[in-house]
Amino acid sequence: MTSRLLALCFDAHDPRRLARFWAGVLGWEAAPDGVTLLPADDTGFRLRFLPGEEKKTGQNRTHFDLTSTSPDDQRRTVARALDLGGSHLDIGQGPDEPHVVLADPEGNEFCVIEPGNGFLADCGFIGALACDGSQAVGYFWSEALGWPLVWDQNEETAIRSPHGGPKITWGGPPVAPKIGKNRLHFDLAPSAGGDQRAEIDRLLSLGAERVDIGRGEAGRVVLADPDGNEFCLYETGV
Repeated sequence: MTSRLLALCFDAHDPRRLARFWAGVLGWEAAPDGVTLLPADDTGFRLRFLPGEEKKTGQNRTHFDLTSTSPDDQRRTVARALDLGGSHLDIGQGPDEPHVVLADPEGNEFCVIEPGNGFLADCGFIGALACDGSQAVGYFWSEALGWPLVWDQNEETAIRSPHGGPKITWGGPPVAPKIGKNRLHFDLAPSAGGDQRAEIDRLLSLGAERVDIGRGEAGRVVLADPDGNEFCLYETGV
């Protein structure tokens, strides 16, 4: 048994506004609820924008790396994001860095990667979910999702669905201390025909732990991976 990755969720002060921003950047359609975006490519999971009042403290542990096919394409992506309400962001990158660091309207970081990046060469527009995390957490998610490791060097890891889509990467140590609840988290469900209770037990055996974030919801269990990142396991797809 494995878990299925259903969605990457963003806590947002204004979920509909943030959904409109990312729909415009990615070219994805919104579901009727206005806060769920449906992939228009091989990404394989949705984006969900959920109400949250916590203030952002420090950099997120997860961000998108968006790919470019040419310098003009990179410039168009940056311009589109800025027109939709994004902003440039200085996280200490030098003036000669070929990628561009931006923030969405609620300060969530993302990068527009330069053309010709070899690591993301066979990926779509969302090239990667780049995460701050340990080698152990990369191994955990490989087992949790049943996605093979596509990179495992110098304590840096990456996994990718056998069906394609973005890579999920972890940069290895040092991992920045976790402050409060993450603003981004995964929603999972057991694979087809799987049992939620049995999957909880399997994930706990891999190194997950139960956590209480103070938000009860029927059919959902909140867990954390070995680096303390929260994720939700539902009984079925949501």
